[in-house]
Amino acid sequence: MLKKLLALFTTLLWAAVALAAVDVNTATEAELDGIKGIGPGLSSRILEERKTAPFQDWSDFVGRVGGVGHKSAVGFSQEGLTVNGKKFSAAAAAKAEAKSAKKHARSTPATDRKTPVATTGNDAAAPAATPTAPAVPAPSAPAAASATKN
Repeated sequence: MLKKLLALFTTLLWAAVALAAVDVNTATEAELDGIKGIGPGLSSRILEERKTAPFQDWSDFVGRVGGVGHKSAVGFSQEGLTVNGKKFSAAAAAKAEAKSAKKHARSTPATDRKTPVATTGNDAAAPAATPTAPAVPAPSAPAAASATKN
């Protein structure tokens, strides 16, 4: 009976530790790897980005760490990841979406746009050439010779 209680206590303790919040600004690489969905590659990108400056909020985290989007941020938050002690929220998602769209708009050159850009003035395309009447064939040699004899 004592062994069963000890096993149950140990299991509950590990469950509590597993669900404990891990803050992205203070977590070690091993703690980040412990979050479902974060592997060694992503945890190293997080740590590299964190060296430049701590993450201010979820939108900052999503915007700065490549490979992290809104869906993954929701999953990481459900697994216990926090940014400055806060879980990911709908407000953070909207802010991150706006920041991501603004960043994407600045980095997309005009030549990569999918929609055509209207042109005005001298930049407008020249109108297509209108078809001309078919050329009249030159008179054949005998006809030309008879025309010059008269």
